[in-house]
Amino acid sequence: MNWDQIEGNWMHFRGKVREHWGRFTDDDLDIIAGRRDQLVGRIQHAYGLFKDEAEAQVRDFENKLRGFADQTRAFVDRSEERRVGKEC
Repeated sequence: MNWDQIEGNWMHFRGKVREHWGRFTDDDLDIIAGRRDQLVGRIQHAYGLFKDEAEAQVRDFENKLRGFADQTRAFVDRSEERRVGKEC
């Protein structure tokens, strides 16, 4: 998962960002708009963190998104295999 994908699908990901950082308001999410640098800055401001701490939180979030994407891909692949198997 890269930030171009997140920015391009921001309406989908903003809910995940809100789950992860509950202090964000709708205005914060509008300002972030999928931009990684804005996310880091908003984390710093909302949680009173240094930049390196905010960066670490974003990296953790990225890893969780990668895991979610991998699980989703595996589920879709298994579903497709079952569908194809039933057609034969």
